Amino acid sequence: MSLLFKGRAHGASDVRIGFVQQVSMLFISHLRQALNSLGELWRQPAASIMTVAVLGLSITLPSTLYILVKNTEKISAGWDQASEISLFLTPQTTAGNAQQLLARLSTWEEIDSTVYVPADEALKEFQQLSGLGDAVAYLESNPLPDVVLVRPAEKFAGPAAAADLLHKLKQQREVDIGKLDIEWLERLYALLDIARELVSLIGILLFLAVVLIIGNTIRLNILNKRDEIVVMKLIGATDSFIHRPFLYTGFWYGLLGGLLAWLAVIIILWWMDSSIEAFAELYQKEFDITGLTGTALFTMLGLSVALGLIGSMIAVQRHVREIEPR
Repeated sequence: MSLLFKGRAHGASDVRIGFVQQVSMLFISHLRQALNSLGELWRQPAASIMTVAVLGLSITLPSTLYILVKNTEKISAGWDQASEISLFLTPQTTAGNAQQLLARLSTWEEIDSTVYVPADEALKEFQQLSGLGDAVAYLESNPLPDVVLVRPAEKFAGPAAAADLLHKLKQQREVDIGKLDIEWLERLYALLDIARELVSLIGILLFLAVVLIIGNTIRLNILNKRDEIVVMKLIGATDSFIHRPFLYTGFWYGLLGGLLAWLAVIIILWWMDSSIEAFAELYQKEFDITGLTGTALFTMLGLSVALGLIGSMIAVQRHVREIEPR
């Protein structure tokens, strides 16, 4: 019994060692083919640099536009006054009535916050901002009404939702006039929508161009190695073994193109930084471009590598299959 147990244990050990050896050999084979494909790019520097440059620049444009649009959205998120509703109260509304209105509005899910501005306070603010100074003191009475500033909740800040909220607020008995600059709000959201769609369209077209460029480059490599592929098929090489070097070539093209695109985006945004800072100073705002984080880098590299692999897969599946020994 003990001999049988030892024999089984010894057999299991051999199987385990064999599996480990197979995994090690597979890893070494992948590593060798990956390094060989990188070496081929190194031995053809002119063609490789031109291909990587085209790929990098193709990825740079949508990446830069995407970062600029995201930062524009961040700026517009601070423009809450664009969807702020001004409610001018009736002359008969007392301070107590105004507080009752504020209490009712605080229960509405469409409203984020409200601010009550009494007529006297509004007149003082008008006196300071208008530059009329003491001329306001000659008025017989305060012509300004009490005002309630209503800021819609985030999901109700769009043009259509804000317009519906304005219509609902006008029906309150204390409200005389309600005002919302719908046209400005519609222009803001329409501009951002156009920018997003433009970035998506340009990105899709350029990413398709990247796939076609890599596919055509891999196709030329396959045709140049036609005789080698025929010999490998004659001696029984598997399809995966034949495909692997070309797939690694697409991987290297994608990786190097992504690194170049990331560097180009940094240079472009650095070049634009002084202009953006000067523009922000006009509105007395501090603004820093965000988006060049580690996450953005890995996303850009992952996308470019995926495009490289897709282009190489398309070329390999189509052209290597057509090469058969006669």
